Amino acid sequence: MFIRTFCGTLFGCALLAASLSAYATDRGPSTPEERKQALDYIHSWQADPLGPNAKGQFGWVLKWFADVPDQTVHVCMILDKLPKGDKKDGSTIFGGAFMGQAAFVLENPDKKSDLQAEYEAGVEGSLNVYAALLRSNPKDREPYLDDLIQRRDAGTLTEFVRDRAAASCKR
Repeated sequence: MFIRTFCGTLFGCALLAASLSAYATDRGPSTPEERKQALDYIHSWQADPLGPNAKGQFGWVLKWFADVPDQTVHVCMILDKLPKGDKKDGSTIFGGAFMGQAAFVLENPDKKSDLQAEYEAGVEGSLNVYAALLRSNPKDREPYLDDLIQRRDAGTLTEFVRDRAAASCKR
């Protein structure tokens, strides 16, 4: 229930962010300083997604993407089979996807139209957060995510992301 609620909330925030950015005519494009600040917050959050500053960093990045008209993170439910129970780490793993995609967008301005690479960065972000969470609590294993790590290690994660994107993302 929590993950479903969070997914709906995250999706709702993303839609709101997209619609708000369309109306942010007063706001000019992002500045180099803001992009640097966003990347600093993203990398800090990725290193410690449960840390004392994580919530504020995540909120700042989400709001900033909603405010600036020239930066976009595309929403797609690639990770569709996470457990639906009351898992405390579900929102953090989904946050890892957003932050991974956000970092990709900012670090690769020449690849704005490469949605496949952006989605892959999101899945990688989730897997990296999952690995960090497992270091803190090794008993919180999720077979679905373990399978995705095996796919990544076998070199087949790209195919998985492409197939999921084709099935569930509007392009």
